[in-house]
Amino acid sequence: MTLRLFDTATRTQRDFAPLVDGQVSIYLCGATVQGEPHIGHVRSGVAFDVLRRWLLAQGQDVRFVRNVTDIDDKILAKAADAGRPWWEWAATYERAFDRAYDKLGVLPPSVEPRATGHITQMIELIEVLIDRGHAYAAGGDVYFDVRSFPEYGALSGHRIDDVHQGEGLGEQKRDQRDFTLWKAAKPGEPSWPTPWGPGRPGWHLECSAMAAAYLGPEFDIHCGGMDLVFPHHENEIAQSRSAGGGFAQYWLHNGWVTLGGEKMSKSLGNTLSIPAMLERVRPQELRYYLGSAHYRSMLEYSEHAIQEAAATYRRIEAFLDRVARRAGEIPVGEWTEAFAAALDDDLGVPAALAEIHNVIGAANTALEGGQPDRARQLAGQVRAMLAILGADPLAPQWRAGAAASDGADGAMAALDALVRDELARRQQARADRDWATADAIRDRLAALGIDITDTPDGPEWALRNDH
Repeated sequence: MTLRLFDTATRTQRDFAPLVDGQVSIYLCGATVQGEPHIGHVRSGVAFDVLRRWLLAQGQDVRFVRNVTDIDDKILAKAADAGRPWWEWAATYERAFDRAYDKLGVLPPSVEPRATGHITQMIELIEVLIDRGHAYAAGGDVYFDVRSFPEYGALSGHRIDDVHQGEGLGEQKRDQRDFTLWKAAKPGEPSWPTPWGPGRPGWHLECSAMAAAYLGPEFDIHCGGMDLVFPHHENEIAQSRSAGGGFAQYWLHNGWVTLGGEKMSKSLGNTLSIPAMLERVRPQELRYYLGSAHYRSMLEYSEHAIQEAAATYRRIEAFLDRVARRAGEIPVGEWTEAFAAALDDDLGVPAALAEIHNVIGAANTALEGGQPDRARQLAGQVRAMLAILGADPLAPQWRAGAAASDGADGAMAALDALVRDELARRQQARADRDWATADAIRDRLAALGIDITDTPDGPEWALRNDH
């Protein structure tokens, strides 16, 4: 395998070699289901879906775990404010996240464990840490002793003397740098019985227990947003390796979606929910937008940027439709060497997209040069490459979605007949050198959201999605 990935832990790009030849194990920190998902939440799902698809395309057997955090301070607080049971609140928004991932064509995980379903494994992990001298119970809480793990801070680069966990002070803590593994029960909160008294798990503990349950004590890749590097992933490493496991061999982190230079978050009030976004662009266009930047880069949101991405995607659709009409059905072909080289270089999607557009250009040249078979073969390559990015317009999911969003097939056929009648009138006006009428027809169609492209074989039309 020639894949190279940027490993946060070593701050270098490393050759990827799985622990077991032909099998790749991946853990992605999934949603804390406290509210409606926004585009910042699902960017990691899209980014690492590309990684998974690329590995699968190369014949790897991928075990992909994406957890659900369904017990958390914020979930409890929001449910209480709304006067709803915490479990019902969590289940409601877990389904919302599932809908968002499905709408954007993110492959379902191999397994999607919930934190509340793995309390037994968490308690067992705490017992191991206490027995090994890395954790201690105090007043019903259990804390991890940060100073007992000499490598603490290696992932994030934090000096141990500067560590601040972002937790409450905790009167029972021996050291304020220690972090909570188990929280003692509070009135009105859910709790589970343990040797240290009833309570509920700390956030960091959950992922260590679930990763080990499904991938074992040592696995290949741990993914997540860059905001999780510290303290969440740092603490996962500390507790998992202190328990005797090697844990993740590679750490991959995606950049934020930003708005006005700030991380998109509910606390900033600058969220753009998936349902709201899908009122403005189609799911495949939103996927294309979220996946078009390099996964480690910041993606600055603007209405112009997303509409430009949507327009680019529609041009790709129009290209494939044009080839299909003139050269026949387009089978999925093989990706190019340049495309493979781009993805093997730390999932270089921008360079991969550049190659896709290069092939589209060559296909258009072949089509205009009277080489329909060559155009069809190149279009098949385009489909293969877009499929790796989860964005092949001719894939069944997107074809079905297009039919649903554009209306029934009969309605589209009727629209096509009406537009082509107008185009015939425009062609006749041009033949008569009646430029005013020809321009008026084009402008009228443009005002209705219909773009016209003049080709050597006559005009083609496509709907803009901003109307």
